[in-house]
Amino acid sequence: MSKTYKVVKLSRILGSAITSWQREELAKIDAELIEISDANKSELVETIKDAHVILSGAAPRWIIEAAPKCIAIITGNVGFDGIDVAAATENNIFVVNNPSFEWCVEEVSNHAITLLLACAKKVKILDHLVSQGRWTEAKQAQTPMGSVYGQTLGIIGCGAIGRMVARKAKCFGLNVIGYDPYMPESYIARENGISLMRLGLTLKADYVSLHPDLNEKSFHLIDDGAFEQMKPSAYLINTARGKVVDEAALIRALKENRIAGAGLDVFEDEPLSKNSPLTKMENVIVLPHSASYSDESFKRPPVNSIREACRILTGKLPLNVVNKLISPRNLAATMGR
Repeated sequence: MSKTYKVVKLSRILGSAITSWQREELAKIDAELIEISDANKSELVETIKDAHVILSGAAPRWIIEAAPKCIAIITGNVGFDGIDVAAATENNIFVVNNPSFEWCVEEVSNHAITLLLACAKKVKILDHLVSQGRWTEAKQAQTPMGSVYGQTLGIIGCGAIGRMVARKAKCFGLNVIGYDPYMPESYIARENGISLMRLGLTLKADYVSLHPDLNEKSFHLIDDGAFEQMKPSAYLINTARGKVVDEAALIRALKENRIAGAGLDVFEDEPLSKNSPLTKMENVIVLPHSASYSDESFKRPPVNSIREACRILTGKLPLNVVNKLISPRNLAATMGR
């Protein structure tokens, strides 16, 4: 017997994240959960035409316009740049994300600090040389090496993750400055040990850690001009989104020794090509977009997404709406009542 409501999960790998708990929770409100590959467009369109909620981190305009009954698109991620928010807003569809404080603020902030320390202590090159039996060369490669204690960390994007990074950085004796155009309440920054500055001053820090959302203003925020303002001894840390950095400009800055190195978890195009110049640089750490991962943290997004879906399908507002200023579609109307 068919259920009243239909929740469709778009997946690259079928069966990757559906659990009996998810199905059971939705069944309690008379909703069924259907998983479909996003690779077959015609099959996808046929499936989502009756969907009331879509679970996906990627929803271009054509998907949104192919789902006339959809009330909400829910992503389990912090970032929602894969969803055409403008198209969803035009169609009065909620876009719901999974903010870092709900599941990964500790993991990502730990990851940023890990990259900072690994860059500062030249872990990559020293490990490589010692592993090859080149002890003397490793000792010689130590210099130049700046300190961590007493140095300045510049945080760009002082949201939940940026603020957590600041609090942890204080434990290592770092001075913390920050830039965030969306944080007019400077007391919030002060409470977390951040002195708010202009972007140009923040870029002059010894370590610059990126934590902004990806949007039109932050796209390629770190470009040639930004690298010109950074110290030759500075390191760039990125655990946010790859497109916040103009990768070609970063490669130029590294080749021309305009910065000392970088710790990167995200890239403009993923997966990162093995032929990227970044993979050949001894002063650059490259990781596979893994900042948010731990076995424990990754248990939470599917739970949070289903709970949001249940709120919506029982007539409640979701907790984490991206596009708040919409007139939500009427659920009863989509049922033909």
